[in-house]
Amino acid sequence: MFISKNIQFSTAEKYSIIKEMKPQSNTTKGIFFIICSAFFFALMAVFVRLAGDIHFVQKAFFRNAVAFLIALGGTIRDARHNGRDAIRIPKGAPLYLFLRAFAGSVGVFGNFYAIDHILLADAAILNKMAPFFTIIFCYIILREKIRPVPLACILVAFCGSILIVKPSFNFTQMIPTLAAFMGGVGAGLAYASIRKLSYLKCNGKIIILFFSAFSMMLSVPYLITSFNPMTLQQTLMLCCAGGCAAGGQFSITAAYYHAPASKISIYDYSQILFSTLFGLVFFGQFPDWMSLIGYIIIISMAIVNYIYTHRHIEQTE
Repeated sequence: MFISKNIQFSTAEKYSIIKEMKPQSNTTKGIFFIICSAFFFALMAVFVRLAGDIHFVQKAFFRNAVAFLIALGGTIRDARHNGRDAIRIPKGAPLYLFLRAFAGSVGVFGNFYAIDHILLADAAILNKMAPFFTIIFCYIILREKIRPVPLACILVAFCGSILIVKPSFNFTQMIPTLAAFMGGVGAGLAYASIRKLSYLKCNGKIIILFFSAFSMMLSVPYLITSFNPMTLQQTLMLCCAGGCAAGGQFSITAAYYHAPASKISIYDYSQILFSTLFGLVFFGQFPDWMSLIGYIIIISMAIVNYIYTHRHIEQTE
């Protein structure tokens, strides 16, 4: 008995085989988790700001420490219930774990610095350039094609971000907005790395654990030399920020685990609504007209890209 090397498959059979080879995608779960992450990250920014006059590196350390402890507990539980294979790091994953950790740290430090110096909504929308950069980095890392319409959306969204950054010759005033923008770049690379790690079947808790530990290590030199004593209220605010950050991290990791960026990234912009509402309620903040135009441009491009992507998916299926 033998199997011929020249077996011919029908088009339907070929499609079925290719579909089985791809990572499983559950768009509904992805949407749910990404909206949850948007809420948690918006609330995290509120607690970070309420923590008061503490250096952003110190704030970032406490944010990551809480996430680290939660991820560590989850990792230990997985190992006990499912054996060591459940927390095994797959071949090829260490590079992308490092890339996710480094890029995520850039995203966290940039975002935390911005939260202390500009409107929460401005910091959020610049951080939400991440989905556009996710598309770019998914092309570089995963070879996911960038079609003309998404590319045009990226370019127009970048122009919208300029209205929020408001470039000027006074560089000191631009630093917070540039930090928020770079935070978006870092987050985009981090999310693309998460998607790659999902292909490699790397445990989501390991991803968060590695990222949190790496980011904490980056904060240690500052803490050793310049630690600022904190009041009980500031400590509680940072613990709450850390809890929200952990919720956001677990949610965003689950979101990109269940579905590709092209299907769910649009829903990440719900954070702008949460941030604007929280900024108005807690701090009396309201964006100026140039920032509002920038928001409209960026969100509009996200909607255009989302509609185009879904139509393209429907035509190819």
